Amino acid sequence: MTIKKNKNETILGGILSAGGLLSCIIGFVGYEPAEKINSSDPYFPFLLWGSFVLLIGLVMLANGIYHTVGKESIPVYSSSEQIKRLAQAALFAALAYIMFTFFRVDINLPGGSTSFHLGNTFVVLAALLLGGSLGGTAGALGLTLADLTTIYVTSAPKTFFLKLCIGLITGFVAHRLFHITKITDKKKLAVAVTVSSAAGLLFNVIADPLAAYFYKRYLFGIPQDVSAALAKIATLTTGVNAGLSIVCAIALYLALRPVLIKAGLYSRI
Repeated sequence: MTIKKNKNETILGGILSAGGLLSCIIGFVGYEPAEKINSSDPYFPFLLWGSFVLLIGLVMLANGIYHTVGKESIPVYSSSEQIKRLAQAALFAALAYIMFTFFRVDINLPGGSTSFHLGNTFVVLAALLLGGSLGGTAGALGLTLADLTTIYVTSAPKTFFLKLCIGLITGFVAHRLFHITKITDKKKLAVAVTVSSAAGLLFNVIADPLAAYFYKRYLFGIPQDVSAALAKIATLTTGVNAGLSIVCAIALYLALRPVLIKAGLYSRI
């Protein structure tokens, strides 16, 4: 494995950020919030997809700047290694999608819905095995696609950003602070994986309800007291989801790691 620096990501991130911001401005100027989502409003797509593109652009821009001007460079894997990593990423994206789409428990409330699910398990697991950038992107894409094909379609931009952040935080703690691929002691590995998983999902427990509140309050025009109540309920469901996902991710990682190493599929990040 070699390393390189990449300026193209910075340029593309800047273009996407500018385009997404312009679309958001157009949407905000024309869209009229309502208690019920008015997807037929001609300005709604500008607002929804503009925010989606803007978030992707900002992540790419920040990552590109970090690798361009910072001391760290982007790892470059051999063709065979890259194929293996991409195949694993696609698998995690599919598992996150399946877990949310077919195995969630919905809680329908006036003004919105929330759910219990284990989709975040595979965001965390992907970040532990593939690194924050690739693993987080895989999980985020899987759960964003799940939103787009269910009743949570309007949450897709928020989902992509939050799940990507889960992966980036988990990957940073696991591979930059603990360097889990180099740990051989089982107890130390279990502690490192637990702390890494908890760090990513703790962020989600805090950020998801806050993002949901602002979404409902300012995008959909739902009254403040109702938005606050929905955010409190979302905190409960997100906390339960996080706890269950941490346990599942740790168990799966510790079980899969020796198998992947033996099969030559474990990435040394």
